[in-house]
Amino acid sequence: QVQVVESGGGLVQGGGSLRLSCVATGRAFVIYRMGWFRQAPGQARILVAEINGSGTFTDYDDSVKGRFTISRDNAKNTVYLQMNTLRPEDTAIYYCAADPMGRGRGGQYDYWGQGTQVTVSS
Repeated sequence: QVQVVESGGGLVQGGGSLRLSCVATGRAFVIYRMGWFRQAPGQARILVAEINGSGTFTDYDDSVKGRFTISRDNAKNTVYLQMNTLRPEDTAIYYCAADPMGRGRGGQYDYWGQGTQVTVSS
């Protein structure tokens, strides 16, 4: 059983920045594919960014390309989402998810964090 805990959400003005953190338990975190999702009220949950175990592959939703960066520190079992140039439309609950099987792009995520609220004001 993998535990996933994200943190770092909050209220920020448009144009500002936040960094989200996600810690996942496990002896083989280096294998885990990790992703950040977000969901706004009345909208579908979307994959914002994902990263493979070694950090050699990343993928981003078009809405955040050039503004958000996903990274990981395998020594700390931690994944980050650096969010810059935030816009009101980025307001959502952000969820961290883990795939301990290290599946490829498009694969499922098995474990989820509780979510952290990001609110971007005008």
